[in-house]
Amino acid sequence: MLIDTYGRVATDLRVSLTDRCNLRCTYCMPEEGLQWLAKPELLTDDEIVRLVDIAVRLLGVEEVRFTGGEPLLRPGLVGIVERVAALGPRPRMSLTTNGIGLGRTAAALKAAGLDRVNVSLDTLRPDVFKTLTRRDRHKDVLEGLRAARAAGLTPVKVNTVLMPGLNADEAPDLLAWAIEHDYELRFIEQMPLDPQHGWKREGMVTAGDILASLRTRFDLTAEDAGERGSAPAERWLVDGGPYRVGVIASVTRPFCAACDRTRLTADGQIRTCLFATEETDLRGALRSGAPDEEIARLWRVAMWGKKAGAGLDDPSFIQPDRPMSAIGG
Repeated sequence: MLIDTYGRVATDLRVSLTDRCNLRCTYCMPEEGLQWLAKPELLTDDEIVRLVDIAVRLLGVEEVRFTGGEPLLRPGLVGIVERVAALGPRPRMSLTTNGIGLGRTAAALKAAGLDRVNVSLDTLRPDVFKTLTRRDRHKDVLEGLRAARAAGLTPVKVNTVLMPGLNADEAPDLLAWAIEHDYELRFIEQMPLDPQHGWKREGMVTAGDILASLRTRFDLTAEDAGERGSAPAERWLVDGGPYRVGVIASVTRPFCAACDRTRLTADGQIRTCLFATEETDLRGALRSGAPDEEIARLWRVAMWGKKAGAGLDDPSFIQPDRPMSAIGG
């Protein structure tokens, strides 16, 4: 079991498969990109599968989310999914992706054992997409979403970040579109994850702003608090249901008290929080020949030291020293 001093138990493992990405979203990285990790620094496919096996067999992890960077850029992704699906006990598996390339891989990922996907899409307007991501790939993301739904990677969740002056007015249109195409939409408050440190609290679109915008067109009924559990998204029934919309208010309504996550970076470090400034090196233990039980012990010690919260609601919050692409969302 992965338990911390506040009694929280981590059963959800986020695995970053690569720090690379084929977009340059303005809230994530600079236009010129970042200094990518050298290949020897990255965990191999075998190392990833071994660590996931330790997590599910010895530490009580029940769900695995593959992230990046952009996980579809990992050459061995389908094989990793297939091998994790064969573990006992078998964890639930999902993937967070920008959707580019999903059109040609969704069926193979489903056949390998992937259960569902989260796809990032911030706008319905191709020109705004190009401004936000610095790439002209909007149609590829839409194609990927359709392929995911057709392959049965459901529920297909769409993650959206709203930014002032760009797409902040699109919330009602995005929800109408998601309902039409049977996607589950989740708005995410912009978090201080950019390596340029350009995030400003006073400039963000808050959960309150999002809900107010949605209510200009839809009737929203809050889901029972008991149904949320440890999920980061608060959800509302839209016009009485059955469709729902979620809001992940990481900054204005932190949910750290219910956090059940542990994070493995692409270079084999354990992070207890997306915003942690300390890491525990499992790659070194793996490559020095440590047995599974010793790696599990290191992981438990790391989680025992998890802090109470990220402090995002504190105006003096200091941004993490590693970009989101190196940590995994």
